[in-house]
Amino acid sequence: MASVDLRLLRYFLAVAEESHLTKAAARLGIRQPPLSQQIRVLEQELGVTLFHRLPRGMELTESGRALLADARNIIALVDQAVDGVRRVSLGEAGRLTVGFTGSAAFHPFVPSVIRRFRESAPQVRLVLEESSTGELREAVAEGRVDVAFIRGAYGPDRGVVVETVLEEPMLAAFPADHPAVKGRTRKRIALAELADESLILYRRHSGPGLYDAIIAACSAAGFSPRIVQEAPRILSTLSLVAAGLGVSLVPASLRRVNIEGVVYVSVNHPAELRAPLNLIWRDAPMSGATRKLIDEARQHREEVHARDTA
Repeated sequence: MASVDLRLLRYFLAVAEESHLTKAAARLGIRQPPLSQQIRVLEQELGVTLFHRLPRGMELTESGRALLADARNIIALVDQAVDGVRRVSLGEAGRLTVGFTGSAAFHPFVPSVIRRFRESAPQVRLVLEESSTGELREAVAEGRVDVAFIRGAYGPDRGVVVETVLEEPMLAAFPADHPAVKGRTRKRIALAELADESLILYRRHSGPGLYDAIIAACSAAGFSPRIVQEAPRILSTLSLVAAGLGVSLVPASLRRVNIEGVVYVSVNHPAELRAPLNLIWRDAPMSGATRKLIDEARQHREEVHARDTA
């Protein structure tokens, strides 16, 4: 079985399309004698004559005409494969699975980054998955999710890289008929004022970082929170607040969730009661698409910071 160098096929195509060695050599950026020699090498490898050598040019033989269409298809497929591989490496093609927690998705930063990525890499198949922080960290470590937006003040974890993209204050979410907010225009309270309140938090398993931050902040404010209910998702806590079962502490971006019966109030709280938004990915060689999304997130973070400090 003959093994043909793709370079020889490219030379053949140039001569066949130009019907002239000198013109083909100029097109390829090489000298005419080496090109003529390479065409003869190809003919020897195939055991056929591909061109009639004429006084004023080159004419395809029957064998040459038979090779022409296939050679074009072969070169086109190879070029397509090479282009596809390069696009995947650059993050412009392939598949990317992005995870996010329920609370992270409500911060405008997350949809903005995803939109920027989609606009810059429309050929990437984007898969979005919502889950809890713990489940996402496990999925990222195992390679089932490429990159994820999570909450919580986490340090580096084995197999996972954690990078904080922003932090935001937390708000107190009250039932609309609660005495602290009913009929008042109060916009701010002290954290210590929640000492006697029934608190509703999302389960620690679902969001250990925020859960622990709330407990620590309450302790620093001089009280141990009275937790009466734990919900599986952060939106569930707001539904329970609206039902009048208690008060919750949530990231400020959750103010965007317009749930009837819930009033948000800013909290004079210690610095540690802040809600970070973290980006995590596997501590291993990453795909081009993963690298591209991380770059988009970092660039957007710098733009947001520049705008906020202007």
